[in-house]
Amino acid sequence: MRALVFDRNLEFRGDYPDPVAAPGESIVAVAVAGICGTDLEIARGYMQYRGVPGHEFAGRVAESQNPALRGKRVVGEINAGCGRCATCSAGLVRHCPNRTVLGILGRDGAFAEFLCLPDANLNPIPDSMPDDVAVFVEPVAAAYEIFEQVHLSRNQTIAVIGDGRLGAIVALALKAEKYQPEVTGHHREKLARLAELGLDTAEEFSVRDKFEVVIDCSGSGSGFRRAVELVRPRGKIILKSTAAAAAEINLAPIVVNEISVIGSRCGRFEPALDALAAGKIDPRPLIDGVFALDDGLKGFEAAMNPLNFKILLRAP
Repeated sequence: MRALVFDRNLEFRGDYPDPVAAPGESIVAVAVAGICGTDLEIARGYMQYRGVPGHEFAGRVAESQNPALRGKRVVGEINAGCGRCATCSAGLVRHCPNRTVLGILGRDGAFAEFLCLPDANLNPIPDSMPDDVAVFVEPVAAAYEIFEQVHLSRNQTIAVIGDGRLGAIVALALKAEKYQPEVTGHHREKLARLAELGLDTAEEFSVRDKFEVVIDCSGSGSGFRRAVELVRPRGKIILKSTAAAAAEINLAPIVVNEISVIGSRCGRFEPALDALAAGKIDPRPLIDGVFALDDGLKGFEAAMNPLNFKILLRAP
């Protein structure tokens, strides 16, 4: 099959081996895949990953032992647990120590014609939802994970650090659920686009600005330091960023100001599918380019442009 493959460098291959489904798994023909910040970090060495990157996708089940899945349009949760350990038994499959992760850890991903996932990971796409909306389910699910981890009051002051792909999705999810986040970032053009979507934005917060909740979506090690500066005593910092570069952290302000720090990663797909199907969030204004899989290297170049939000790859 055709695929983008990372092995010290990212390259396009026209003869990459087709996936082979294990028992309980299905093969999905990828219709569209999204390039996110994690994919760019993988290309810089994150997780020492080798294989096909990509974990945001919408597709159709091409092969399955489950007749209920054959031919269905699906999206897929990216963490595949072993199903045997205590962590999986506790319902924490996303944290299984033996897990594979689509396009990130031990499992080829979505920048290819086909991918393979356990049947339990596959979620049907509503007939009314186009592929260019469904491809956002994974990052929207990551945003909605915040609501499952932290109780937020509608009157709380909330800052989102980062005007990139993730920051935009998180801010739109907050707005969809009737919160009023303020988004800050380094790119005036992107902040202006987010303002057009009804979000409150600021190029910079003053040292006097303090928030009860600060969500770091910067993708940078410096984002956490800025979050510590912006959060009120006894406030909460939610870390959504994963970055290849390590961050230097001074823990003293966390202790002195009694700050709660919450790591937040992947989320369940059902809340995201419901929100997108209901029209609470329309992510399509964030799409800045669509490339054929064969032109995937150009797609990555476009995704590396800091002024672009989301770049998609179409497999057919």
